[in-house]
Amino acid sequence: MESSWLEMRWARPFYLAFVFCLSLALLQAVKLYLRRQRLLRDLRAFPAPPTHWFHGHQKIFQDNKMEKIEEVVEKYPRAFPCWIGPFQAFFCIYDPEYAKTFLSRTDPKSQYLYKFIVPCLGKGLLNLEGPKWFQHRRLLTPGFHFNILKTYVEVIAHSVNTMLDKWEKLCSTQNTSVEVYEHINLLALDTIMKCAFSQESKCQINSTHDPYVKATFGIGRIIHNRVYNFWYHHDMIFKLSPKGHHFQKLIQVVHQYTEKMIQDRKESFKAREQQNSTQKKKYKDFLDIVLSAQAENGESFSDTDIRSEVNTFMAAGHETTASSLSWLLYCLARNPEHQDRCREEIQGIIGDGSSITWDHLGEMSYTTMCIKETLRLIPAIPSISRKLSKPLTFPDGCSLPAGMTVTLSIWGLHHNPAVWKNPKVFDPLRFSPENSDQRHPHAFLPFSAGPRNCIGQQFAMVELKVAIALILLRFKLTADPTKPHLFSGHVIIKPKNGLYLNLKKLPEC
Repeated sequence: MESSWLEMRWARPFYLAFVFCLSLALLQAVKLYLRRQRLLRDLRAFPAPPTHWFHGHQKIFQDNKMEKIEEVVEKYPRAFPCWIGPFQAFFCIYDPEYAKTFLSRTDPKSQYLYKFIVPCLGKGLLNLEGPKWFQHRRLLTPGFHFNILKTYVEVIAHSVNTMLDKWEKLCSTQNTSVEVYEHINLLALDTIMKCAFSQESKCQINSTHDPYVKATFGIGRIIHNRVYNFWYHHDMIFKLSPKGHHFQKLIQVVHQYTEKMIQDRKESFKAREQQNSTQKKKYKDFLDIVLSAQAENGESFSDTDIRSEVNTFMAAGHETTASSLSWLLYCLARNPEHQDRCREEIQGIIGDGSSITWDHLGEMSYTTMCIKETLRLIPAIPSISRKLSKPLTFPDGCSLPAGMTVTLSIWGLHHNPAVWKNPKVFDPLRFSPENSDQRHPHAFLPFSAGPRNCIGQQFAMVELKVAIALILLRFKLTADPTKPHLFSGHVIIKPKNGLYLNLKKLPEC
């Protein structure tokens, strides 16, 4: 009688392995099923748009079509549960009262996106949590005091004029269509390197040759690609891919540059101390503040902490400002009556712009309203996320359990018709003193709010005011109808295919 194949010695290990793998698969399936049932139970109190059984609500967010988000906001004016596939969901909010309750807490940030940037930035203010975040925030806040920001005005003006000189070479008295985002991106990088680190990079002139500049832009492109490629979410697959190998090389370039910059500054500090030098720098930059924090706090603020904060500030202070300034120019180009009014205001305050000061910035009331309206209409950061460390109850009595990921859609909040009348219309008068006083304090959140609001928001506003003032004094901007804009990215809202504007050189006063 022939024995069955299971009784054969060679077959038993394969059979046991098959049973083991099948058991693991069934266990995982049960865990996913229970996870879905728990999420359905936790979110049953909140209505949601129709969902696909497999894709969930991904169509709302794919292709960066913000109109789809606006449609959902109009139909569900406070919040809705958003499903990413059948087993993962987060809770999306865009109501001022919901936002106030959410931002008053200190829940940890969701790591969904931050895990992709830790390899290049390290752990700085952007992604730290708990006591260490509080310590870093307290130590670095003096770097953004208005007495320090005052000294940056002249530096920012110099960088802006470098860009405008380039534009003059491209333009004559006739309208010339120019892709401005690339220029503005380099302007923002040049500014942050000068103000924060006293580095004369000349990146606006030699952008194609500077290894650090090329590496910085290359890292941003790869991270964006990784976020939207499901396979690259797995660390091992990404590391073994060609993009992963290139990513590691670019990170090495950035880290070597950062390390050299820090060590050079430390050596200059030592040299001044040894020589008992009384000569002081013209202004104290961000790197000075960070190194002073280390000197005062010793081992609790390590060299790794310094590198992380330097990398974080370089990235966060560069791309968000570039985005905001680009969209500001776009909005003014699309709304010439507001552009003309800003130009008249600026001319009345600073004349030809040959000398712009800190005091001038405070007088630009209408220009400031236009900046704020741009930040409302197209916020650089469209959303922020937290993972609840304990249950959260909203003012209307609805609750969410601990462990739920909550996303504040800043885009949804700023385009919520229940909060803003005609939200798609560019209307700077929304931010007049009388209108602002009547508005909910959490209706406008371009820099977030609460204990984890943006530490660099005043620096960003200073840079935007100086830049727009000098640009409008030298150029008239009109939109290029042949090249419409498209939005790109859910991390930072950028122009997808560049931003083309017609520039016309204005006669000198």
